[in-house]
Amino acid sequence: MNDRLTAFLVAGLLVASPSAFAQESEIDPWEGFNRTVFEFNDGLDKYALKPITQGYKAVTPDPVEKGVTNFFGNISDIGSFFNNLLQGKIESAGEDIARVAFNTTFGFAGVLDVATAAGIEKHDEDFGQTLGYWGVESGPYLVLPFFGPSNVRDTGGLVVDVATSPISNIEDDSARYAVTALQVIDTRAQLLEAEKLVTGDRYSFIRDAYLQSREFKVNDGQVEDYGDENF
Repeated sequence: MNDRLTAFLVAGLLVASPSAFAQESEIDPWEGFNRTVFEFNDGLDKYALKPITQGYKAVTPDPVEKGVTNFFGNISDIGSFFNNLLQGKIESAGEDIARVAFNTTFGFAGVLDVATAAGIEKHDEDFGQTLGYWGVESGPYLVLPFFGPSNVRDTGGLVVDVATSPISNIEDDSARYAVTALQVIDTRAQLLEAEKLVTGDRYSFIRDAYLQSREFKVNDGQVEDYGDENF
């Protein structure tokens, strides 16, 4: 689970439809394998992660929960900064580093999102988007154990994102595991309401939502108009 998962469900669910990607054999040639992994992830979520997350929300005051979300959002701005630089988006990179500076300094290490209140735009860039920006094709759809929906390109990007994350580079093992677990729970908490929008075949719905959301992000909102018959 990571920030990209939050983004694709919250944004992608609003535009997804089962017919949006007609050539399923081309985009999902490994469907049998993917469905098996999807069922594994779904079971793990149902019997472990979701109950833990619901307990977390039940005992955590809203301001504290929001502070946790802001803290991880501040960390994600660091990744966005480097990826905007790699894409040559200097203005966006400047906004990213300004957000990190403001929120870390005046927002108590990012617990308060003072940058948004100051009108500094937040971006959501990762290495998979950077590869796509420079023309790397997405490749087939792929469901990863624990991490969920992805594709060949984004899987490679995820390796880079995880390896370069400040959280992954915490030297103390116990602290790193604790922060990672909290990040997973925080991400899952943001999806509790959004998942209610899933209809029909969960696998197909989530796949199509992910693919449309990633296309939207890689192309900075410029996506193909599929036409009314697809919606």
